[in-house]
Amino acid sequence: MQDATARRLSRLHALLYRLRIGWRLVDNDMLLLTTRGRRTGRPHTVPLLYLRDGETLVVVASWGGRPRHPEWYLNLVEAPDARVRVGRAAWPVTARTAQPSERARWWPRLEAAYRGYASYQSRTARQIPVVMLERSG
Repeated sequence: MQDATARRLSRLHALLYRLRIGWRLVDNDMLLLTTRGRRTGRPHTVPLLYLRDGETLVVVASWGGRPRHPEWYLNLVEAPDARVRVGRAAWPVTARTAQPSERARWWPRLEAAYRGYASYQSRTARQIPVVMLERSG
């Protein structure tokens, strides 16, 4: 899938999510993550599959196995404060990339939740980051 097509589908999914459609995809719960653009400063929202670790939400910066990290992840590296929406609830979070030991623990669980992640990792030389979104504020 071309990058432009993937971006359009992401925007469509975010719109459907706000209309209370698309809260689940591929048998998993979805959230909306809003980051601040590192170049523009404008908010950018993407739908992501997530798992929970108590109050922490765990997401994957896979970008479909492309050779570079997704823009939302690069935005978080630059400015880790973001906002999530899960269903009707929304709150601020602080993002961090999982430590190697955390990633080793979470990666099998993430692959079990969505088999596509194993395929994505096999397509790229980069290690796909696992991102911890911790409630803030």
